[in-house]
Amino acid sequence: MKKFLSIIGAAALSLSLVACGTAEEEAAEQAGEEAPEGEEVVQEELTEIVVGASAVPHAEVLEFIQPLLAAEGIELKIQTFQDYILPNQALRDKDIDANYFQTPGYLARQMDENPDYDFVEIGSVHAEPIGIYSKEFESLDELPDGAVIIMSDSISDHGRILPIFERYGLIELGVEEGVLATVEDITSNPKNLQFDKLQVEARMLAPSFEAGEGDAVVINTNYALEGGVDIDQYGIAFEGEDVLQPNLIVVRSEDANRPELLKLVEVLQSEEVQQFIIETYNGAVIPLVK
Repeated sequence: MKKFLSIIGAAALSLSLVACGTAEEEAAEQAGEEAPEGEEVVQEELTEIVVGASAVPHAEVLEFIQPLLAAEGIELKIQTFQDYILPNQALRDKDIDANYFQTPGYLARQMDENPDYDFVEIGSVHAEPIGIYSKEFESLDELPDGAVIIMSDSISDHGRILPIFERYGLIELGVEEGVLATVEDITSNPKNLQFDKLQVEARMLAPSFEAGEGDAVVINTNYALEGGVDIDQYGIAFEGEDVLQPNLIVVRSEDANRPELLKLVEVLQSEEVQQFIIETYNGAVIPLVK
């Protein structure tokens, strides 16, 4: 009997110690795992990076990866821009660490025109096919003689836009590489399409379309999405997948090997992010990792 009671007592003591240990562990967890008295809690500081981006889809993609980067010890701050000029100026002035909005063609032209832009791209994420939209016509073939085509006033975009019309047989260009084409390179234009009658800032293309201006409006996909344009209903022609230009992560040359910026690219190019792009934008934005 005494032996039995001794066993019960020992078991109770053991359970008590276990329970006490568990309670202490739970209390420590609830208190943020406070260190024992006399020891300081060392909070791991996140490395901050600031990335400039267009609102849609770029900033939305960046918002998606914020918790993914936080798990890697990086705090991502996003600065949204409404045009294509300021993000590169901000990068030059070191107001941001990287930007995410431009294609190789645009970057090359900007660096040619601005000698103080010492930039380099460190990775690509996706492509946004430029589209031609019309509320009145259902195909490029239906465009009437003298149709007014509203497009971006960015020359680098013309090298993406004009080859679409050439591919559909509406014009001919005098340059072998369409990405270098300008309106002045049109050598044949049987329908006398008006490409230079009205050119506006890229961010104003969607409002021009919604206002019913022109016979067709050529809109960058990010601005079509941001402006609420129904891409499926009004899109009558798009860039071919074989000529899509990727949207890049661009940094100052001196920062090309910064670990946190390389980690940014790694996460953006991950399968999880590429799947997010596919599911969120239904083909309007296409993963394009190079």
